[in-house]
Amino acid sequence: MTHGEHTADAIRALQPSDDFQRAMLLRAESLAETLLEGRWLGVAAGARSVPTALLIALTFWLTITFGSFGLFAPNNGIVFTALCLAALAVAVALFLVLEMESPFDGIIKASPDPLI
Repeated sequence: MTHGEHTADAIRALQPSDDFQRAMLLRAESLAETLLEGRWLGVAAGARSVPTALLIALTFWLTITFGSFGLFAPNNGIVFTALCLAALAVAVALFLVLEMESPFDGIIKASPDPLI
């Protein structure tokens, strides 16, 4: 748990004795939750999960692999179509990996709103 989560738990554990303290407790809980949401949105937006060097190496490796398949395969339409479809499938998989890296923007979006 982070310091912010410990603080939110400590706020929730407080026992108010009058109406003013209850109002202040509700306000403190609301502020703590807002800060935690902001923190997690910042973490999700700022972290890059796929290193650029890995993407460059993977792209180079796939280019060499598909190039060698095309080099040693017979020259006909079926082989060409199969290689194009396989390359498209790999490109879509890479696109989805990169799209999942930023869940709150892009083509596929996740809602930042809580489920409850």
